[in-house]
Amino acid sequence: MKSLIAEFKEFVNRGNLVDLAIAVVLATAFAPVIAAIVDGVVMNLIAAVFGQPDFSAIRLRIRGEDPTATYLEFGLVITTVVQFLTVALVCFFIVKAYNKSKKPQVEEAAAVTETDLLVEIRDELRKRPLT
Repeated sequence: MKSLIAEFKEFVNRGNLVDLAIAVVLATAFAPVIAAIVDGVVMNLIAAVFGQPDFSAIRLRIRGEDPTATYLEFGLVITTVVQFLTVALVCFFIVKAYNKSKKPQVEEAAAVTETDLLVEIRDELRKRPLT
């Protein structure tokens, strides 16, 4: 029976857990950059076109009189959707520029034969304990 430490080590080393953790850390660090682009540039362009950087003034009073009136805040939803789409668009352009800047990788012409696959399967089966 495997020890708990050995099982944990196998779990951590399996798949791309470390890659995923690094991606989360980088995404967290990259979020302020995207927010600065969206808030500092794009939303100001929206303000130049529509007169204000958000649509929070768009609302429908459903009950009461000011200042205790109840509103449906459609503008907040519109602003949030615009910000989401803007963030997605900025990320798209950044990834597109990054992918374009990378050197194309030459595909290796090393064809895997049926024998190579069978040998690999055999070796993997030998590693597994019999149950």
